[in-house]
Amino acid sequence: MKKAAYNILPGTEEILKTMGEQIKLARLRRSLSSELTAERAGISRASLWKVEKGDPSVAMGIYAAVLHALNNLDQDLLLLAKDDALGRQLQDLNLITRKRAPRRNQ
Repeated sequence: MKKAAYNILPGTEEILKTMGEQIKLARLRRSLSSELTAERAGISRASLWKVEKGDPSVAMGIYAAVLHALNNLDQDLLLLAKDDALGRQLQDLNLITRKRAPRRNQ
């Protein structure tokens, strides 16, 4: 079977690796075996190992399933891009500004 090629930047690879390590530590802090966590997430142990290594070929849904299996940590996904400072600055630059003050009603 041919492996898919991914164009992942080195910085993003590091983020995935760190995320995988954090997921593994969360599992270990809860004293959950890899077998039980994989079963709760509905995936194989091999897929869980890939998640814990930060493998970029793993689908986002599998990461979410594993986080959910760790007592609803998937809720943390809602924090992604919540405070998008750069996006808000770019949005503000594109706001239409009035060229003159509005008229007063007399």
